[in-house]
Amino acid sequence: MRTTLEDLYYGNITPNALRCKRGTPLQRAMEQSEECEEQLTALLEGKEKRLLLRLINAENEIGSTLALENFILGFRLGVRLMLEALAENDGDVIGKNGEQEV
Repeated sequence: MRTTLEDLYYGNITPNALRCKRGTPLQRAMEQSEECEEQLTALLEGKEKRLLLRLINAENEIGSTLALENFILGFRLGVRLMLEALAENDGDVIGKNGEQEV
């Protein structure tokens, strides 16, 4: 446990810096998206090109914001699960060692 806390303190835990593995559906979708973006920007000029780039940037911002929110929600759920699992008798109907409490 202490190692994880030390890694967090020293900035060694950076889940947002993880890279996508080659050959995965995510990696293929990212390549397809990049290819489509390049083809569309090559076809468009002026106002239309700027509009497309604004759309892409807005979609990226939405994705980043949702990823952060989902990370926070998942972390909070994990902590709640740990707290509940560690709670002493909070209404258990079976006592320790399988004995019923009276």
